[in-house]
Amino acid sequence: MALVVVPELPLAAWFEALDEQLHRAAGFFADRPVVANLSTVQEDETTDLAALLDALEERGMKLVAVEGTDAARLSGTRWERLTNLRQRLEDTRETVAGRVLAIPDDPPEPEPVSAPNSLLIDRPVRSGQSIIFEDGDVTVIGPVASGAEVIAGGSIHIYGTLRGRVIAGLKSGAEARIFCSKLSAEMVCIDGVYDTAEQWSETFNGRAVQIQLDQGGLKFSTLD
Repeated sequence: MALVVVPELPLAAWFEALDEQLHRAAGFFADRPVVANLSTVQEDETTDLAALLDALEERGMKLVAVEGTDAARLSGTRWERLTNLRQRLEDTRETVAGRVLAIPDDPPEPEPVSAPNSLLIDRPVRSGQSIIFEDGDVTVIGPVASGAEVIAGGSIHIYGTLRGRVIAGLKSGAEARIFCSKLSAEMVCIDGVYDTAEQWSETFNGRAVQIQLDQGGLKFSTLD
């Protein structure tokens, strides 16, 4: 499960308190995915968000995503490729139901071929593409490449190898599930609870799995 840190102003005092906590519990963040919620410092234009993330990384935090900030604040920095949950949600609100967001040179976007509360993608999802469907489930017939992203209001079904990132449950919450024919993902998330590849047992890698929420954490089970 990912940890969420919420830096607060003034940052000097916040980092001092954080350092005291880390001194008492050395290694607390070791090998744990961390989401940085920057909502409390976002409005302060004098705050260097990239430097703030650098400082978190220097303290042993493995940052996998940010939230609560505009993507523009990290543009041009080495952190701009982090998954930005706020930006994803804003993009989703602007997305026509069933639209596929892709890099500019991609082929025309496919239309949904299933019911209004589900989206079927009958082709691979390539690196750099984002599939965002807020209204229900997403089914992909094919692999999801490393660097690709699938975000759904409900559950996600991948009939192929899952190498990228998937975020389920934007609307359905804890009831959502993730299914894939072969697990090799970078990150999986249901209702805001994250795991990265380092967090789940290697016995699940390369196998057909189901992922669901159970007592506040992600539960993996094999389907083969």
